[in-house]
Amino acid sequence: MFADISGSTQLYETLGDAEASALVADTLGSLTEVAKNHRGTLIKTIGDEIMCTFPKADNAAAAAIEMHEALQNKNRLKETGPDVRVRIGMHYGEALWEAGDVFGDAVNVAARMAAQAKAEQIITTRGTIDLLEEEVRENTRWTDRAAIKGKKEDIEIFEIIWQEEDVTQMMIPNMMRNMPKAPRISLRLSYRGRDLTVDHNRPGVVLGRGAACDLPVNEKLASRQHVRIELRRDKFFIIDQSTNGTYVKLDNAAEAFLRREEMAISANGQISLGKSCAAEGPAEIVDFKLVKPA
Repeated sequence: MFADISGSTQLYETLGDAEASALVADTLGSLTEVAKNHRGTLIKTIGDEIMCTFPKADNAAAAAIEMHEALQNKNRLKETGPDVRVRIGMHYGEALWEAGDVFGDAVNVAARMAAQAKAEQIITTRGTIDLLEEEVRENTRWTDRAAIKGKKEDIEIFEIIWQEEDVTQMMIPNMMRNMPKAPRISLRLSYRGRDLTVDHNRPGVVLGRGAACDLPVNEKLASRQHVRIELRRDKFFIIDQSTNGTYVKLDNAAEAFLRREEMAISANGQISLGKSCAAEGPAEIVDFKLVKPA
């Protein structure tokens, strides 16, 4: 399970670094205690996110629900300050344990579910839902299908409903399956003579200064793993995860600056890690182009 504080950038802008850092630390501590109460183990804290493991899918689901409820109660009781909400993604499967960390397919899928989730949501997979007790399964709904890196077939995504008043009706899976599929678009990245394609076969890549990145960029101001580009529901998104931010210039649009934020790619353009595309001196520019099927 991954539980990520939603909108943490706004918390820092509203409260200032010291107060926001204290609030984030307190929130992550509360989430960890909830996880432990449901036989969970904290694997690590990643910025404003925790990663936990559980012995059973039911333990993880119960912990996720209680995490949301605990934060909802805190938000109701406090007199001032912004509300704190989390988004949670989880998936049940085998993982590799090594030096206090876990790796493997189940971890990657759980992280992908967290990326799909919005604030106050619990997102998981069909395989995980099938393992839950009947009472919990009855409070779930099918939401989408998604391509996952390393998976040949799209997987079915479900939301676990924890708020009784949340009765939004979703189109049932059979209806969705009978709808015509949208043409599968791809995104071609180009940097220093190297091309890289993001598509349903490779739905996510990382750019940065680190040699292990999918596309290493020779920029001193870039973080080792600076920015992710993901394909979600036939749309591409740029997700900054850096120290110095990411600059994005879409054709016929003003340059945008992202710091711990994401942006949809709606046209061809350029990415620069850590400094403006128009900055003086040589810039390490990554060009990108939307490629539509013929």
